[in-house]
Amino acid sequence: MSNPHEFEEEEFTTQFNGNTLRRIFAQTLPHWPFLAGFIVLIAGASFLDSYFTYLSKLIIDDGIIARDMDALIRVLTIYASLMVLQALMVFGFIYTTGLLGERIRYDLRKQLFKHLQKLSLSYYNKTPVGWIMSRVTSDTDRLAELVTWGILDASWSIFNIVTAIYFMVLIDAPLAAIVSVVIPVIVIVAIQFKQRIIVEYRKVRKINSQITGHYNETITGVRVIKSLGREPENLAAFGVLSHNMYRAGYRAAWLSALFLPTVQLISALAVGAIIYYSGWQVNRVDLGVTTISIGGIQAFITYVTFMLWPVQEMARVYAEMQQAIASGERIFSLLDAQPDIVDRPGATDPGSLRGDIHFDNVSFYYEEGSPVLTNFNLLVKQGETIALVGPTGGGKSTIVNLICRFFEPKSGVIRINGTDYTTLTQHAIQSRIGMVLQTPHLFSGTVRENIRYGRLDATDEEIEAAARTVGAHEFISALEKGYDEPVGEGGSLLSVGQKQLISLARAVLANPDIFIMDEATSSVDTLTEALIQQGMEVLMQGRTSFVIAHRLSTIRNADRILVIENGRISEMGTHSELLRLRGHYYRLYTQQFRRELEREYNPFAQTEQVTAAEATPA
Repeated sequence: MSNPHEFEEEEFTTQFNGNTLRRIFAQTLPHWPFLAGFIVLIAGASFLDSYFTYLSKLIIDDGIIARDMDALIRVLTIYASLMVLQALMVFGFIYTTGLLGERIRYDLRKQLFKHLQKLSLSYYNKTPVGWIMSRVTSDTDRLAELVTWGILDASWSIFNIVTAIYFMVLIDAPLAAIVSVVIPVIVIVAIQFKQRIIVEYRKVRKINSQITGHYNETITGVRVIKSLGREPENLAAFGVLSHNMYRAGYRAAWLSALFLPTVQLISALAVGAIIYYSGWQVNRVDLGVTTISIGGIQAFITYVTFMLWPVQEMARVYAEMQQAIASGERIFSLLDAQPDIVDRPGATDPGSLRGDIHFDNVSFYYEEGSPVLTNFNLLVKQGETIALVGPTGGGKSTIVNLICRFFEPKSGVIRINGTDYTTLTQHAIQSRIGMVLQTPHLFSGTVRENIRYGRLDATDEEIEAAARTVGAHEFISALEKGYDEPVGEGGSLLSVGQKQLISLARAVLANPDIFIMDEATSSVDTLTEALIQQGMEVLMQGRTSFVIAHRLSTIRNADRILVIENGRISEMGTHSELLRLRGHYYRLYTQQFRRELEREYNPFAQTEQVTAAEATPA
């Protein structure tokens, strides 16, 4: 069954027009001194490479054949001196290239991370984590490699070819002309290979993203997989992705591998023609035809064979460029993604969110044609505690997501203290809302660092006070390292209840104006639930609060309880008022109460679990 929210990888099928390549190389502009520096050093080192071959010609012609020891020593001295200079140049451009690569990686990842902070929650709802991680890691590496070592290798190759042709012209212009004919032939071959190679590498990058996403889901969901015995099915699904990756990578590698022999074949034909022409000239010496010297022939052949390696390097760089373009398209697609929620021009920060919250004819949908809220109206007084119950999909979480401005109404207005909240900055709203979720998220680090995440300038004493307030201090003190105990990735070293208490302490420390608790006690035992409820009561004092709960014991003291069904309020009132109505809430509450009594008197009784999300009106 298809999922309307399922993410689909972009298909990049447009013809190569150089725009992506220009954007890739634009990453070097902030660091142009490094780029210019290593290109100048490469040019110098490349010139010396070709000049060394020319010096070899002089050694043979002016020194050895002419039996001139002074000329031989002079040329050897120049050769040795320039060798030292070239070594310094090689060190310089390798060091500069490495430094430039690290700076570009830093810039790219910083740009991506900064942009990810701006994107709306809807982007993360539809975009797999693995896809994003692949963009920030492997794709940025590929781009950095192209604009550093790729430029280095390509520049070295180009300068070597140009300087080799220059010295060949000095030795024998007709022979140099023969070699020059080879270059446009290679360009034509490259154009033919270009599109085929980039299409295959686009497939490789797409499947790589899918594999990364599959890895992420498999690792994070390993408990579910093992409990359901899904290993064979997961392995089969991964095998399909891996096979597709293999086929696309094989075709790309085959085309790249075919490119190099084709270039070598063309170059070999040129070498054969040059050798034949040189031999023909030598055979015509008796006829008085001018011919090149023995040293010149040796140098010329050296230049020709010397050019084969740069041509092969350029072919390799070209193949890598195709991969980098495929990576660049995906990086820029992320950077070009626009947030659904943006601050309006002139948006302000009132300094506080204290005041009434008013939903005025608010309608909202995630998919057009499937409304979640329709003409929803609600007035929440400052300091009031509102509980939301009702079936799954009724709109409870959507209401709190709208309050947090993770999404905005499709129509209607939400006002805070009489002001349309879209005229406020997102930071003004979201920095003053505290939220504790059903599955709390802790960051890798210590207990202290996770509580301090609510307010980074908090002192150790304030952190401990926040933990005492919500009843978390006792269990934290019992840990081996206390507040300095590592929590593990995502809080994996702690129980769900312990993570909830730390999340509450974090919210207390942040001192929010609005507090939201989304089913925070649905996965904890009764004792932990009591501790969490105590922390909630402290946190909700004097604050406007919204509580989504399955366990109705956590909301009996709410100022108002709203039963949300099909995007509308079907019942509203206090706990006692709703019980007197004998409607949906009454049936829900009595079913839960009966179940709890059965468990109390018969712990082994198999009773049907009924929650606020599951119960429906009779």
